[in-house]
Amino acid sequence: MISTKGRYALRVMIDLAGQDPHRPVPLKEIAERQQISKKYLEIIVKDLVRGGLIHGSSGKGGGYRLTRAPEEYGVREILELEEGSLAAVACLKDDAAPCPRQGECRTLPLWQEYDKLVKDFFDSKRLSDLLDSRT
Repeated sequence: MISTKGRYALRVMIDLAGQDPHRPVPLKEIAERQQISKKYLEIIVKDLVRGGLIHGSSGKGGGYRLTRAPEEYGVREILELEEGSLAAVACLKDDAAPCPRQGECRTLPLWQEYDKLVKDFFDSKRLSDLLDSRT
């Protein structure tokens, strides 16, 4: 399940993608447009800055802006920054230790197929795809 943090991170990124890329957007404006608590957004934008997805500047005229063009961001990249691995089961996480039952696990192919579907789906979606999306 995608948490509120992951969903709100996407909303922040979409909001920034729809703004003038040369003008830093104050967090207060994002919070008002998205109807999300500014305090909660502070946590999210901190992660997005640390992950290099947005740039933040403080002081008068400060705010946040994307570090790249909207079409250069994959939705999976944004979600995984906030959520960590999107793997359905622990044995499919990138940093998972080899499972001792891997050779005899009858459910592994099911989880691998599901994992591939999720990754392929989110990899196929760009931030720019969501700018005009109403779904």
